[in-house]
Amino acid sequence: MTGASTSPRIAFIGTGAQGASIAADFTVAGLDVTFIDQWPAHVEAMRANGLTVNLPTRVLHTPVKALHLCEIAEIKEPFDVVFMVVKAYDTKWAAEMIKPVLAEDGFVVGLQNGMTHEDIASVVGAHRTIGAVIEIASNMWVPGVTTRQNDTDESWFAMGALDPEQQPRVHAVADLLRHSGTVEVVDDIRSAKWMKLVVNAAELIPSAIIDTALNDAARDPAFLEVMRRAGYEAMEAALADGATIMPIIGMPPVMSNDPERYVDQIFEKVLTTFSREDTLTTSLQDWRKGRRAEVDEVNGLVVDILAAQGRDAPVNRMVVDFAKQIEKGTRRLTPGNAKEMIAFCTATRR
Repeated sequence: MTGASTSPRIAFIGTGAQGASIAADFTVAGLDVTFIDQWPAHVEAMRANGLTVNLPTRVLHTPVKALHLCEIAEIKEPFDVVFMVVKAYDTKWAAEMIKPVLAEDGFVVGLQNGMTHEDIASVVGAHRTIGAVIEIASNMWVPGVTTRQNDTDESWFAMGALDPEQQPRVHAVADLLRHSGTVEVVDDIRSAKWMKLVVNAAELIPSAIIDTALNDAARDPAFLEVMRRAGYEAMEAALADGATIMPIIGMPPVMSNDPERYVDQIFEKVLTTFSREDTLTTSLQDWRKGRRAEVDEVNGLVVDILAAQGRDAPVNRMVVDFAKQIEKGTRRLTPGNAKEMIAFCTATRR
């Protein structure tokens, strides 16, 4: 970001359910924002009719500046800040595409699930990478229209630089993001990202496998135990990878030192504060759209980290196996999967 008196040039690469709603807040605030997306019909709809964001108690509609991915090559003036909101598995190629139009002193902010800050840094450099945690429930089924289930008063983010020398500059970027919700600047963004991955491992793919809303999945005590077990293993992986237990998503600073108790607390916070009765996880939305989900980047990472330590993650391994079968078409996406998952967890209970 060039200077305090200069309005930064901002881009969002990935303007689906989450990215579009956040970028819309920036646009309404009068910031210079460019939407970049890989769904051609969505870009054309935004160009023709603007963007509509359906919020819990209001509707936001605004004209936007939208580009197709191929039009990145036509950009002449570099961006000061790029918010990356693509799927975790798309991070590296998206970073490569945006790198030529990123200012030398600019930042890429990874508003994504998984440990994507590492992939971003491998392309644009750690000195130009800001890791971030995002907690919003959203969905998009129609081009040009997104539904955001948490308004700005409920949306939560954390941000932190990968290069400690750049940490003071994160505050200016955080001020931009505060147009869309509460933002905490943290010194240990890697641990914060791990804490979010812990709860993602518990909720995203497990509830998607049984083809139901997140709250409905958690209401079944036996299936809730499946999800918790996935989260407990993810916490084991986080600690094995050097992460520190820390509060996120607005949780109080004084929390249990027991790792499993922490998983229970953060999962409860997600269910009670950020999830609605009809909230579908991003993974289930992906599958219903015929796309693959972030399996390797969440539950798969838990399996890999613990395997490198000679340890097993049986529940996450089962979740990955079921998910891969669904994506290959050898297993149905159905609530009936719950019975088999519960039986597996019962058989492998420690």
